[in-house]
Amino acid sequence: MSREPVIREPGPAGSGRGGIDAVVVGSGPNGLAGALVLAAAGLEVRVYEAADTIGGGTRTEQLTLPGFWHDVCSAVHPMALASPFFRAFDLSRHSVRLLQPEIPYAHPLDGGRAGLAWRDLDRTAQGLGVDGPAWRSLLGPLVERWRPLVDTAMSDFRSLPRHPGTALRMALRVLEQGSALWGARFRGDVAPALLTGVGAHAIAPPRAMAPAGVGLVLAALAHAVGWPVPQGGSHTITRAMAAELTRLGGRIITGERVDTLAQLPPARAVLLDVAPAGLLRIAGDLLPGLYRRQLRAFRPGGAACKVDFALAGPVPWAAADCARAGTLHLVGSRDEALAAERVVAAGRHARRPYVLAVQPGVVDAGRAPVGRHVLWTYAHVPNGSPRDVSEQVIAQVERFAPGFRDLILAKHVVTAAQAQRHNPNYVGGDISGGATTLWQLMMRPAPRWDPYRTPLPGVYLCSSSTPPGQAVHGMSGVHAAGRALRHRFGVHTDPLDLVASAVSGHGANAA
Repeated sequence: MSREPVIREPGPAGSGRGGIDAVVVGSGPNGLAGALVLAAAGLEVRVYEAADTIGGGTRTEQLTLPGFWHDVCSAVHPMALASPFFRAFDLSRHSVRLLQPEIPYAHPLDGGRAGLAWRDLDRTAQGLGVDGPAWRSLLGPLVERWRPLVDTAMSDFRSLPRHPGTALRMALRVLEQGSALWGARFRGDVAPALLTGVGAHAIAPPRAMAPAGVGLVLAALAHAVGWPVPQGGSHTITRAMAAELTRLGGRIITGERVDTLAQLPPARAVLLDVAPAGLLRIAGDLLPGLYRRQLRAFRPGGAACKVDFALAGPVPWAAADCARAGTLHLVGSRDEALAAERVVAAGRHARRPYVLAVQPGVVDAGRAPVGRHVLWTYAHVPNGSPRDVSEQVIAQVERFAPGFRDLILAKHVVTAAQAQRHNPNYVGGDISGGATTLWQLMMRPAPRWDPYRTPLPGVYLCSSSTPPGQAVHGMSGVHAAGRALRHRFGVHTDPLDLVASAVSGHGANAA
């Protein structure tokens, strides 16, 4: 390994002759968002991707049978409408259609019942009976102020909140739902299960601060902007980003794995869309000892075993309205969800695991041949698990949709242990970029004032292992690129203004 980083000293932006201005390693949403910010500032940018196709966690492939299109990881995208980056980028300008299920998510219960989160907050509350007013009072203020809520949730967690009133409302609700008070406002069993199913997206026991925060933001967005499904698959999002990057002069090189900084061409800034383990692998002994120890102490989170199904027909849900939902949380009651997640957090497999299911055919019939359907699922399992839990997944679906098993034409399984071979950022099958604890969410990847800037001059981390963390939002890349522009090129323009101006055709060149 080279003992010197391949970083050029700062100079006037755009003058990187003999090298290039900036290199990005990884073409996931965060890497591409960072590359777009840099290119929008007039810099020469090159992206390196180890896989043969771009996208990271936003790929779409025919995993089971010809004509059945499955999202490899992410499938539903509220942040494609809500994230500050995507609001600036505006996917609709790039011919990406985000299709809205009538019911963003549902939570089936035994006995043919289900909690239904409609786009309309009042309709949802009406369906929750005695707990309707409690649901409205919990989420209504967040729905009304969804933009400042998202801006706060998508921040770098190092600045004072720009919207302190919204931040306080959110904090009080997180304290309630992340503690023993989490059931105080509810009297029935449907509303608590409906909310807990969303919080469990964090792959952590939901009665804790960080998962509660994740759940409240996602639940509010279901009513504010919906949980859309991209027509044609999640890969349309990163394809649109890559096309815009190319238009701005950037280059993307696929099929080239970066193992050391010495492999990269001379550049004045390097953004790494990699997990802390990837940074250790790439930078190695160039990093100071304390920082290496901090990265090694970074904890991966719970993991997912992904199971995709090709089906002969739609899933026969016992609760009929579930057929109108894009996303379903299959675990049963709030107590069952909490117990299942605690078992996984303890390193064991739940007998009845939490299963997240997406049926894109509700709004996108083109995902499968006429009359056929695809079902996207994953089950929560311990990190590093080699176990194929597809039978447990089928049993959970069958529990709420009798006859499901008879519809299966083919299935495709990726265990947690196999997921890391597909995407090195999924350490042990952790698709969240690290354990979702309050400390690690705020202080990822290490307790430093600037979480993106590494001790190596000009080298920045921009993966979901930096704030704001998991989901397809691009903001880790935006924050890292903003630092690089200020530190290395003397550009102080708001990164989101650069993106919005470039996309609108104004061709802003802040450099």
